[in-house]
This record gives sequence, C-alpha cells and structure tokens, in this order.
Amino acid sequence: MCGIVGYIGHREAYPIVLKGLKRLEYRGYDSAGIALYDGEKIKLSKTKGKVADLEERLEKEISTNGTIAIGHTRWATHGVPNDVNSHPHYSNSGDLVIIHNGIIENYDSLRKELEKRGYTFTSDTDTEVLVNLIEDVQINEKVKLGKAVQIALNQTIGAYAIAVFDIKKPNEIVVARLGSPLAIGIGEDEFFIASDASPFIEYTNNAIYLEDGEMAVVRRGKEIKIRKIKNDRKVAPYIQELQLNLEQIEKGGYDHFMMKEIYEQPDAISDTYRGRMLAAEGIIKMAGVDDNLAKLLNAKRIIIIACGTSWHAGLVAEYIFEELVRLPVEVEYASEFRYRNPVIHQDDVVIAISQSGETADTMAAIKMAKEQGAFVFGVCNVVGSSISRETHAGAYTHAGPEIGVASTKAFTTQITVLALIALKLAERKGTISNSEFYSYLQELERIPAKVKKALTYNDQIIPIAKAYKDAKNFLYLGRGFNFPVALEGALKLKEISYIHAEGYPAAEMKHGPIALIDEHMPVVVIATKKGHYDKVVSNIQEIKSRKGKIIGIVTEGDVTVRELADHVIEIPETEEFLMPLLSTIPLQLLSYHIAVLLDKNVDQPRNLAKSVTVE
Repeated sequence: MCGIVGYIGHREAYPIVLKGLKRLEYRGYDSAGIALYDGEKIKLSKTKGKVADLEERLEKEISTNGTIAIGHTRWATHGVPNDVNSHPHYSNSGDLVIIHNGIIENYDSLRKELEKRGYTFTSDTDTEVLVNLIEDVQINEKVKLGKAVQIALNQTIGAYAIAVFDIKKPNEIVVARLGSPLAIGIGEDEFFIASDASPFIEYTNNAIYLEDGEMAVVRRGKEIKIRKIKNDRKVAPYIQELQLNLEQIEKGGYDHFMMKEIYEQPDAISDTYRGRMLAAEGIIKMAGVDDNLAKLLNAKRIIIIACGTSWHAGLVAEYIFEELVRLPVEVEYASEFRYRNPVIHQDDVVIAISQSGETADTMAAIKMAKEQGAFVFGVCNVVGSSISRETHAGAYTHAGPEIGVASTKAFTTQITVLALIALKLAERKGTISNSEFYSYLQELERIPAKVKKALTYNDQIIPIAKAYKDAKNFLYLGRGFNFPVALEGALKLKEISYIHAEGYPAAEMKHGPIALIDEHMPVVVIATKKGHYDKVVSNIQEIKSRKGKIIGIVTEGDVTVRELADHVIEIPETEEFLMPLLSTIPLQLLSYHIAVLLDKNVDQPRNLAKSVTVE
C-alpha cells in the first residue's frame, strides 16, 4: 500500500517520477502528488484521485522542469483522502518536503509537543508531524538533514519508508525505512528511489534494498552512505542485480493485468519447479530445503503463517503435508498469531508465506517465532524482500511480478513450492513409496499443460458470468483439498466485483448456510472426481432441492454433476493433492468476467492494496 518514487540525477525528473507512480498504482491508493525542485524552488502539486488526475493538474499548475523530484501515491490512514492530506507535505518553513509510507503511532503526542513550540498543521496526517519534527531537530540541534532525520526517527514509534528533500541541501535526498520497503536504483551519476524496482527497471538493473532500521543519504554524483538509524553504525551498501525486465510489468496486449497473470500461470508454475525438479530422474533439489533437511525432517509440527490468498495456499499445504509427510500442521492468520501468546517449540518449523515478502503482520509473526526458537522458512515471490532476508531459509516462487491486486499466479506458484517441499520430505521420510514419488513428480510436470487446457474453457465462462453478475450473494463449496479453493474463489469475487461471497466446506452447508439457499442464490461447487465425489454430489442434490442455482466445477467427462447443475465448467483430471492448481482457474476467470461486466476496476479494486505493509 502507498507508493514512493524519487529521482536525483541529470535527466528530467518529472517524467521518470510520473511514470514510476503509474507503475506503482497496483499497490492501492486514493491520492497522489509530486514535489519537483527546479533549481530555485520546490514546486508541489497533489490531488485526491488517480495519477491521471494528478498529471492533468500538474500540466495546468506548474512547470515540470527539474532534475530532482519525489512522488507519492497515498492509501489513507490518518486523515480522510483529500487534496490536503495527500503527500508530499511541507514543513512549516517550506524548506523541507517529505513523502512517507507507513504509520507514526505516537504522532498525536509529537504533534501536541510541536504545537507548544509554535508549529501549525494544515493536514490531519502523521506525515506532516514527522516533517516538522525533523525540521525542529534540525533547528534546535543545528545538524544537517541526515542527522536530523536520524534523531527524529529515534523519537518515533511505528513503521515508515520516507524520502526527505531540503531546499538548503539541493543535491541530496535522505531516505529511511522501518517496516515498509524501499529500494534505491543505482545509475550513472543518478539515483532512483522507489517502493520496489518496477519504477526504474528500464534505467538500471542495479539496486540497493534498505534493511529495516536503515537510512541513506543519496547525493548527486556521490556514493550512497547508509547508516543504522538506532546506533549510527555505518553499513556497507550491498548492490543487487535485478531479475526483472520491462516486459514483465507491461500488460502485453491484455485488457487487465489480472487476466494477463491468470494466463501466465502455466509458465509461472513451470518456472517455479524448473531447475528444482527432474521428474524422470526422481530428483528435487531446493537449496533452502537441502541445507536444512535435518531441521525439516525432525520437525514435530509445522506452523504456517500468512494472510489473505497466501493463507489459503497455506491451507492447501496443510492438507498436502499431512497427507504426504504425515506431519501435523497448523495454519494461522499472521495478524492473529502475532497478538496471541502462541505455544512455539524449538522443534517446530514455521513456514511464512507472502507474495510481496513485505506483509507487516507476517513480518511481525516471523520475528516472534524466531525469538521463541523456531526455525522459520519463507516462501515469497520478490527477490530481496524483507521476509526473504528475515527468515532462516526459504524458497522463491518465481511467479514474476504480480501487478493485479487480486492474486492469481501467486496462489498457484505458492502451492507448487509447498508441494515440492512436501514431496521432498515425504520421499526422505518414506511416507510415500518410490513409485508414488516418481508418479507424483511426473504429474506435477504435466500440470502447466493441464492449466493451459483449463484456460481454453474461458469463453464458456463468460455466459455464466453474464447470468449471475447481478447476484447479491454467492456460496462456494468444496471438500478436502478443494475446500481452501472454495475460500479463495469467494475471496476473488469479493475483491474485484464487490459481491458478497462466502466459502465453506460442503458438509458444513447443513450447519447454517443452507438457510440462505433459494432460487436467487448461485452456489459454486467444486465437484471433481478425486476427493469425496459422492458426498459432494449429495450436497448438490440438497442445494437443487431448495432451488439453488448450481455452477459445478467438474472433471472432464463428468456426467452425474452435469445432469444436476445449471452450469458446469470442466477441468482436466489430476492427483487429488494437485487439484487446487486446476480447480482455482475457472474461479479466477469467473470472478474476472463478473467484475468486468460490472465495470469494476479489476486491477485496482477499491480500498485494497497489493502489499499490506502497515497494520
């Protein structure tokens, strides 16, 4: 949520920062702004609404010449979304300007103290408090901007990624992070600042990712100086080569990023197991697993922590690990886990799942688990992200950039990684036979082609979407491995179409939800041949007898459900534990087409952010 972009160098800064803000729109936001230094003064423009609204306003309000600029897309926390609360924010003198992601939790007490000293505030934001605190330190301590930022941040409680510019120091930008991501792109006598690498990938493939509790002074024509905020210790910059290209973050001819990413899943799944699995030879090689095999094999319990779609992938993994590895698994919402007093043992393995690798609740849960002695294994998509650095070991999903807020390929690639880990452990523990192991690897290798086959039914889903786009409620039902898929299908519909939907285990329908069923209630039932098929058919008959409208997700060639359901969507057959990789595809497509028919903003649904980096 929120996005930061900055530039200092020899190019015109405005087009770089504006394009960067557009690239960060996927993060979710409600307002946008840019501050540009033209060599004499800071020119600032900001507005509630989209980056396109800002662009239109900028062209009317200010000259866009200058080689230093910072820009921001805001997702409101303190203060309603409006022009005044939008970033950037000035200090009282007008000399300092700041952009900020995160929350300053003690902003109210800081504000009251600053008001006693004569400071005034035009916005309701915690960010305006922070920039004036920095200015107050600068004046009273008689220190340079970098030191003032450091002292001020040591007085704050909360999370932040900030960029601060001082008109009296026109050749530098000071940045810092704690709990919110911040990357610095390194060019030839130029630097780029952003929440992730997407705004500057076309200019450089070298970047520094600040660690939590670090700040940097970025000076034109100079080396970057990084220090620890808390103790002022110098940190040697670590420059990474980015594994990202421009084509990956463009739509590639699709109307929406979400549809592009749905269709990327066959390649994303194969990219995730490529180089790790040799099906014909019966080999799985994963460095994070191989280097810590003893810890994983000797674990008495696995605890999976995640949020949202990643939590649903964790639920699928619970079924997979317990079925194949015969190891007890608990799946926890990271947001609840961190605020409980959970019982964690040193022989527990905690698996943390996050697409972005920056999810605040998951990060906090990881730190808690480590403090209590657990071994923590991370599964995430973004190389160099905070979770990848904070965990003891881990595995990347190699899904490529996911721009659509509603996760699709993140879900299927997370399941792929977790299935690989489970298969590796099951083979080593002897909980599956050698013939089963070889057979499962070969079937996993066939999954991308089967996902492609499932995608060919897209055109058949559009009429179903048209039939139910005006429904007020949906039920999604599944059993066994498909129960988490029902939850994920309901979430997708809620996220992008704003239609209320709930997922349930099919058998639980009789414990309450059946009261909702009438001729106006569409019920999506995942009724594949593998996994309690006869029981699910009985559930469908119960729905049918109450005039519910049934959309069945069935295995190719199914006859029984086809006769009962109002609509069916076929998918190929596979092993039961791999079925979620296929059964989720029609649910993604159904939610997408309903949202498009309702003229919703598919890639940027209201009130949602791609990466939840604050509580």
